[in-house]
Amino acid sequence: MTLRGRAALAAGSAARWASRATGRGAGAMIGGLVAMTLDRSILRQLGTGRRTVVVTGTNGKSTTTRMTAAALATLGPVATNAEGANMDAGLVAALAGTRDAALAALEVDEMHVPHVADAVDPAVIVLLNLSRDQLDRVGEINHIERTLRTGLARHPDAIVVANCDDVLMTSAAYDCPRVVWVAAGGGWANDSVSCPRSGEVIVRDGVQWSSTGTDFKRPTPQWWYDDAKLYGPDGLEVPMRLSLPGAINRGNATQAVAAAVALGADPVAAVAAVSRVDEVAGRYQTVPIGQHTARILLAKNPAGWQEALSMVDRSADGVVIAVNGQVPDGEDLSWLWDVDFEHFEDVPVVAAGERGTDLAVRLGYAGVRHTLVHNTIDAIVSCPKGHVEVVANYTAFLQLTRTLGRMR
Repeated sequence: MTLRGRAALAAGSAARWASRATGRGAGAMIGGLVAMTLDRSILRQLGTGRRTVVVTGTNGKSTTTRMTAAALATLGPVATNAEGANMDAGLVAALAGTRDAALAALEVDEMHVPHVADAVDPAVIVLLNLSRDQLDRVGEINHIERTLRTGLARHPDAIVVANCDDVLMTSAAYDCPRVVWVAAGGGWANDSVSCPRSGEVIVRDGVQWSSTGTDFKRPTPQWWYDDAKLYGPDGLEVPMRLSLPGAINRGNATQAVAAAVALGADPVAAVAAVSRVDEVAGRYQTVPIGQHTARILLAKNPAGWQEALSMVDRSADGVVIAVNGQVPDGEDLSWLWDVDFEHFEDVPVVAAGERGTDLAVRLGYAGVRHTLVHNTIDAIVSCPKGHVEVVANYTAFLQLTRTLGRMR
């Protein structure tokens, strides 16, 4: 660490303290921003000497990073951005907060992976999935795939743990010399109907897929899972019973274990560690609210909504769906029409959030019985007494968790 780097971190620490002392926030972002402003090489300096796992993808980054950190912790102390601040300032704050950790698990925004990888020189890069996010703030996914592919080419020594069920992530990793293929699931295929390399049609036959007229096809996985076990190289079979719900999280866990094993973790110990993860920055938590209990799920884009809605307990006493349309959510809510709400036609739902009216229109066209209560807490309270399932998009989720924090 250079003298300038140490001074930058000290200034960032002071800014973080000031933010907390004045009640403006946790201060991680402002601390990282101050340090980066004073020394542009601070991320590289903080990454030097560590064995780092970078986790990226449209959905599941925070959960998989949390699981990867848990699995790596079987080897020693781990630096990680547990709260999900996945751009440069958040990464600086995470690494600065655990200076003595020789291991790191970092969630990184898809478009930031190339320059972050150049800075921290990761030992492992985990590629989860790519699907359409909010186009008014993220961009077109084939461009993201090409950006990732170019960035990965600059790091031929990195082990790439890639989801072979996702066409776009397979394409990003296909030319890398050290790939560990994982069958982590690919339930959403609407954004990969054509080959990102040739433009030809992708033909699907069960779990297998291939590009018409080319040799680009689903690789044979080295890791996969079923409802009871995780399977790996050399006949490995480990019982896997997760605390988190859904098939998507079994896929996340499988990639997390594969990444940790690539750095020397014992697979049995790694599976045990990921199985204990029961909450990720407020996601999946169940909290009491008056005469109700509420389990809170986060969904941010059509693919994420499909997975989150599949986790909803349809026997619950109430279901609340909360949608905002702020900049982090994407102000264009046309994606609501890509989400399959129709299978909730026999479940009463409360539409909530700043854009609850837009959601209510969509639910009406889906034939879903619903009421409209914009405030999410009031929406929960309006449900029959008992357990309520809550699905919220990004800023609606943040608003709800902050409100619940003040109520405790």
